[in-house]
Amino acid sequence: MAPITLLAGDLGGTKTLLATYQVQGKSLIRQRAERYASGQWSDFNALVAHFLAGCEVQPSAGCLAVAGPVSQGRVKLTNLPWELAEDSLTQAFGLERLELVNDFAVLIYGLPHLAAEQQAPLWQPAGGGDPLAPVAILGAGTGLGVALGVPTAGGLVALATEASHAEFAPRNRDEWELKQWLLDEQGLERVSIERIVSGTGLGDVMRWVLSCDQASDQHLLTAVAVADLPERTHQAAAAGDPLAHRALSLWLGAYGSAAGDLALQSLCLGGLWVGGGTAAKLLPELASARFLDPLLAKGRMSSIVQQVPIRALIDPEAGLFSAACRARMLLA
Repeated sequence: MAPITLLAGDLGGTKTLLATYQVQGKSLIRQRAERYASGQWSDFNALVAHFLAGCEVQPSAGCLAVAGPVSQGRVKLTNLPWELAEDSLTQAFGLERLELVNDFAVLIYGLPHLAAEQQAPLWQPAGGGDPLAPVAILGAGTGLGVALGVPTAGGLVALATEASHAEFAPRNRDEWELKQWLLDEQGLERVSIERIVSGTGLGDVMRWVLSCDQASDQHLLTAVAVADLPERTHQAAAAGDPLAHRALSLWLGAYGSAAGDLALQSLCLGGLWVGGGTAAKLLPELASARFLDPLLAKGRMSSIVQQVPIRALIDPEAGLFSAACRARMLLA
């Protein structure tokens, strides 16, 4: 019997990653992968046809992780002119099955199959968690992604969410004053969790900290471009700058608290993963008390959160791998 070949894709506004994987027992072995500049292709079908033309074996099933909300097997990508539909793509490429999944929610399908080098433990409860319970993932990048995984007889089912747009709830005076500053400075009606717990949010936290310091005109981060401020804040904190350290600590506390709230909302005793573009860069900080203490300290519900295994997802191509995992599930 010939090995099964799968098509996996991770489609974003800037880049599109396509790969084929071969199923070998319980393992997925990557065969071929290509990176495309998304904006250079007005026709997505032509892009996929170009990729498949270089493949020795045509895939049987596929999963495409897409940057946008998927509804009834269709999606209009957020920053591209592509409009995709599962039925037409399945027919166009001669596949048995193909599924479109939100590019953050797709990570749920990869979580049970991650190798040790793709993740890092942050908190391990004495009981080891419950492998039959729900799982969850949140990840701060430019924004904040949140997804849930519900166990079924056929494996996990991913649920995309907009939980990051829930109201930010300050826990202390600093967070309260930061929230009020954001409302006034940006002319907002409300402050969502994502406004603070994201890469962009870290930059805004740093700007607020600078606004509170009378000598901030001379600070090394005052003239830094907004787009560069999150990374420069992390660098300055690592170098011992007290204002950057304050900003990063405040951000980590808000992030940890949001992660703990997600654990309570989902009862994800199967595991909570922290992903996004910041996970690998901030791994020591995520393993620190600045992040974990507010995550685990949930008053009379603390004992529940402390039963949740917590891990960081650090593989930069986890989306592609997870899409391959979902494609394999479609043939089961």
